[in-house]
Amino acid sequence: MNLYDKPRGVKTRWISFENTTLARGKAGLENKTAKGHAFDNIRAGESKTLLDIQGSGSIRRIWLTINERNPEMLRGLRLEMFWDGAERPAVSAPLGDFFGVSLGRRVAFECALFSDAEGRSFNCFIPMPFRTSARVTLTNDTAEPLPLLFYDIDLLIGENHSPDTLYFHTHWRRERPNRLGWDFDILPKVPGAGRFLGSNIGVITNPGYEGSWFGEGEVKGWFGHDEFPTLCGTGTEDYIGTGWGQGKFIQRTQGCHVADEANGHWAFYRYHIDDPVYFEDGCRIAIQTIGGAGKEKTIKMMEAGMPIIPVSLHPLTERGFIPLLDLDPPQDIREAHLPECWCNFWREDDWSATAYFYLDTPNGCLPDLAPVGERIAGLATEHGTS
Repeated sequence: MNLYDKPRGVKTRWISFENTTLARGKAGLENKTAKGHAFDNIRAGESKTLLDIQGSGSIRRIWLTINERNPEMLRGLRLEMFWDGAERPAVSAPLGDFFGVSLGRRVAFECALFSDAEGRSFNCFIPMPFRTSARVTLTNDTAEPLPLLFYDIDLLIGENHSPDTLYFHTHWRRERPNRLGWDFDILPKVPGAGRFLGSNIGVITNPGYEGSWFGEGEVKGWFGHDEFPTLCGTGTEDYIGTGWGQGKFIQRTQGCHVADEANGHWAFYRYHIDDPVYFEDGCRIAIQTIGGAGKEKTIKMMEAGMPIIPVSLHPLTERGFIPLLDLDPPQDIREAHLPECWCNFWREDDWSATAYFYLDTPNGCLPDLAPVGERIAGLATEHGTS
């Protein structure tokens, strides 16, 4: 880190309610320069502009806090960002999910891209460059007012970005439940060139699976128009750097904020900082919605009517891995000759994910999907604890 070179013409600005114009010598003038306008409110249905700037530069840090941090508000406040005059937002996500923790829950943590010092603030350190303009808005899609909003966006302005500089994007999506037998798209296919920066993921497990493990699914990545993935992991907890299940742990680029077995809540993340995921002609990232349990328990849940598609058996013997889907028709795990052992199976739960990525265009990148705001508006009361 070079702390002693100053680039020519680059200036520092902070924007908050104490200086909404970013003008030099115009900060903190309300209330005769005493603490005058540290916070504001957002009425139900109102959209507040947090930043609107012309010219080049980059956002370097965002800090924000609110007084109502319940799940409804954390998922009902919609954060959006627009670069270089684009009509569609490059960033559109629920406030809580954007800042690194899903399910409308707050956790004290610090990682490479986000932090929450004591479980009641929001910090983002992702660089977000722009060439001609930047606009950031926060919309209250709930039915309740938000009395107290404090924020501070720290920028550099006057930067000259190279032709290779990419634009920051975020995409949030949720399936409640996921489609049985299908992968859950963390990042639906996006066109162009860029970099997948990573994601935070939330899962609320269906209690009908009786506390069985949800996380056998592998994370996969497709490039361009390839039918099959090029990248493929080995399991959910493996992808975030642990193994044999996952408890709560928080590390620089990987972790699990929430491992709440009693309520079936799981929130975890993986950021590809040291292991970049670059793409040249489009990218899609998905995770298999596969879990597992003993064969006997799996059969019991099937007979109780739970949505299950058995995938494989795993006896710890020389017989090894037994695929169940390679045959036509697939083998029925109730067949007597199959051993009693661990069984992996497709299942249905509540999945959500916030994907972070850079693209070579400032425009909203997913024209084939409804705007994220439309989906969030319908989820304001369908929060993480439901």
